[in-house]
Amino acid sequence: MNFFVSDITKSTALSHQSSPYSLVVMLVVFCLIFYFMVLRPQKKQANLHKKLMNSITRGDEVLTTGGLVGHVIKVTDNDYIFIALNDINEVIIKRDFIVAVLPKGTIKSL
Repeated sequence: MNFFVSDITKSTALSHQSSPYSLVVMLVVFCLIFYFMVLRPQKKQANLHKKLMNSITRGDEVLTTGGLVGHVIKVTDNDYIFIALNDINEVIIKRDFIVAVLPKGTIKSL
């Protein structure tokens, strides 16, 4: 009877041995998945936002991260933008805090 039990334990011990390269392959696969699911789209979005920031000119209607909507009055060389919220109020904001450039006439329709 003991003979059968020892055969079972030997067969299970042999079946659990795997190649040391299988872990390396699995790690590489997970790294590729992480790159294509997280890093690459994030980099594309950062590049699009950078293009948007560089394309802001005087007269554009913009939306800020704080929810302010206004016309760009002046764009400085040191990354600051002067925004007119209405006829009286003006705000100086860092270029990085612009979320979107709105289509012309958006402010009038609000």
